[in-house]
Amino acid sequence: MAPLLEVENVKKHYRMGESIVRALDGVSLTVQQGEFVGLLGTSGSGKSTLLNLIAGLDRATEGSLRVFGDDLARMSSAALSVHRRRNVGMIFQSFNLISTMTATDNVALSMMFAGVPRGDRDRQAQELLGSVGLADRVGHRPTELSGGEQQRVAIARALANAPHLLLADEPTGNLDSRTAAEIMDLLHTLNQRDGRTVILVTHDPSLAGKHAHRTLTLSDGVFVRGPES
Repeated sequence: MAPLLEVENVKKHYRMGESIVRALDGVSLTVQQGEFVGLLGTSGSGKSTLLNLIAGLDRATEGSLRVFGDDLARMSSAALSVHRRRNVGMIFQSFNLISTMTATDNVALSMMFAGVPRGDRDRQAQELLGSVGLADRVGHRPTELSGGEQQRVAIARALANAPHLLLADEPTGNLDSRTAAEIMDLLHTLNQRDGRTVILVTHDPSLAGKHAHRTLTLSDGVFVRGPES
């Protein structure tokens, strides 16, 4: 079976005044379907930059990123938008929920952009909320939910269009240790039960070590341990 993701010698450089910031400086990585991969590193190591490139939110300076064999570097902006909608579900540290919308509406939003009829997307959104343990919170707004519940809504939203790849950027960073463990258990279940491929960005080796099939460490834009493919 072909890899889901192939990252080859990817560089991402930014110009800041007279200086060049080498956020990524030649990283290569292969991820198979159904893997759970942990990306470790301190702040500024390049973890989130790599996640954004995989998601198609930014473009690499050099190198290639192929998802199911399609090189993101060669895609038009419209094709990248389709990639984000069909292939990728993103989970953020700050939840990024819309405060005026209910949990159902937050989850259904991406389905609306995908053209799913209102009745179908509401039904699917409520089913997804039930699958993450929030069947009794479908009509609640973010301010009426705990941090852990908000992150569960965000996970349900990430699953809305049945993506092949879940990208989780410090998903437990704003949560207490007990709630963080619950969210990690949920990601583990999505990986093991449903076969979702998960790439987790974290600064906590214990979180990655407990759930990921393998862990990779970034430092100053390069892997300090060679990626296992």
